[in-house]
Amino acid sequence: MSKKISMDIEALRHSASHIMADAVKQLCPDVKLGIGPAIEKGFYYDFERETPFTPDDLEKIEKKMKEIAKANDPFQKEMMPKEKAIALFEKMGEKYKVELIRDLPDKEVSVYKHGSFIDLCKGPHISNAGEVKIFKLLTIAGAYWKGIETNPMLQRIYGTAFASQKELDDYIQFLEEAQRRDHRKLGKTLEYFSFHNEMGAGLPLYHPKGGLLRTIIEDWEKKEHLKRGYHIVIGPHILKSDIWVRSGHYEYYKDLMYTFKIENQEYAVKPMNCPGHMLIYKSKTRSYKELPIKLFELGTVYRYEKSGVLHGLLRVRGFTQDDAHIFCLPEQLIDEITGVIDFVSFAMKAFGFNEFMVELSTRPLKSIGTDKIWKDSHDALVGALDKKGIKYQVNEGEGAFYGPKIDIKLKDALGRFWQCATIQCDFALPERFDLAYIGQDGKEYRPVMLHRVILGSMERFIGALLEHYAGALPVWLSPVQTAIISITDKQKDYAHEIKNKLADQDIRTEVYDQNETLSYKIRAAQLQKVPYMLIVGEKEVSGRVVSVRSRVKDEGKSKLEDFIDRILKDIKEKK
Repeated sequence: MSKKISMDIEALRHSASHIMADAVKQLCPDVKLGIGPAIEKGFYYDFERETPFTPDDLEKIEKKMKEIAKANDPFQKEMMPKEKAIALFEKMGEKYKVELIRDLPDKEVSVYKHGSFIDLCKGPHISNAGEVKIFKLLTIAGAYWKGIETNPMLQRIYGTAFASQKELDDYIQFLEEAQRRDHRKLGKTLEYFSFHNEMGAGLPLYHPKGGLLRTIIEDWEKKEHLKRGYHIVIGPHILKSDIWVRSGHYEYYKDLMYTFKIENQEYAVKPMNCPGHMLIYKSKTRSYKELPIKLFELGTVYRYEKSGVLHGLLRVRGFTQDDAHIFCLPEQLIDEITGVIDFVSFAMKAFGFNEFMVELSTRPLKSIGTDKIWKDSHDALVGALDKKGIKYQVNEGEGAFYGPKIDIKLKDALGRFWQCATIQCDFALPERFDLAYIGQDGKEYRPVMLHRVILGSMERFIGALLEHYAGALPVWLSPVQTAIISITDKQKDYAHEIKNKLADQDIRTEVYDQNETLSYKIRAAQLQKVPYMLIVGEKEVSGRVVSVRSRVKDEGKSKLEDFIDRILKDIKEKK
């Protein structure tokens, strides 16, 4: 989750980005400068350079940055007429700066200088370069100019700066732990999923273990939704564009949609599930006695995300949402919203996330509907949050084009926040689709619709789950819950006998009976993050027992029946 950074640390990091750009220009005079802002936890700068930067280059740039900081030149702001600034940066050969200045509406622009370095910039900055003392350059990445794929690819150097060495050391340690938990690495090591250029960017392939993990989660979702009165529905992946024009997605969302023609009729691959659910609602006359009606779909949607923002399972182009739409009476709104909040809280705890934060996003500039329905929607969401006693932050202008929303972000083991659940209150689309119910007086009235997801994108949630647990999933979620390891070939029959008994109890099991050493097989099971290993040798066969080893320690011999009781208890209690 993006957090606000304090003005002091923002100025420090922004100044560090200028010092880095100065260092790069001194070391590589032909480099062209892009942009270099402060960001949460650090800063970056984009450069155009024919030769790729290397880790060795980062060391040289850091050394030069220390020299520049030591000179302790002041940061000086100067206002400059726009045409003069264009002439200045044209003379310097900084074509990207010239493009930025031309795009600015102001007649004057600000530049900042330190030493002989000058840059287009609105600030803020610290007083002197010498205040930038605790910093480190981190990584090199590619970035399209202005984030547009048809623009040149620049090289982006990321760095960070802090006020103290301890803060920097703690952050480097955090990065190392985050790297160890990176779901992309875990997904490959654990054989959960993969991406392939032949298929296209942002389109994951689930391998057997990943497919099983997703099935476990989806089966849990179906069960929990049915318990709460939801009806499972299924819709097509493509719909005629007419329906997206009617919903407003074509006008407000078209840049993220994939469209194509069949027999001179334009279709779109669905980016949302809501139009289909509204048509199901509208398929017959509804009475007020039926409401609320809750339609749930594990719906796969596709959105055009720029390649530069794709990130493993966390940002993809094709994903499945645990999407539902609740059609209700206006007077039912607050109770239905609080019911969804309770469902989210229950789900988060079931999956081992004990903390979350809440944001309320309000009407954006581009939107549909009257001021009254936006106020009614906003009041309903706020009323539900107040009823639950939940504190929240307000994101002005960040709502959906059809209504305000609550976003619930879960906190993982490293203190990071992940966007998963959302609740959107919508009076506008029911009006566009002419949805109605027959009231107690026999007249037609308009229902309100709540759009909501609990876990959100299956892909993002699985990525967050893997990083939260560093791949060592709870027993109930682990694709393989028990590895049975035979010490020699003589115990193979007993190992498979145990497997069959575990399978009878729906305990997911693999037998490690390959012709390898015991230590090799134990290590293989450990690398696959299997919760329990049952080791069987001659003594175990003769005693009709197993030697139990958990992820944490050796736990000694046990009767198989006792172990089965134990693991079934773990599964029931979501351990």
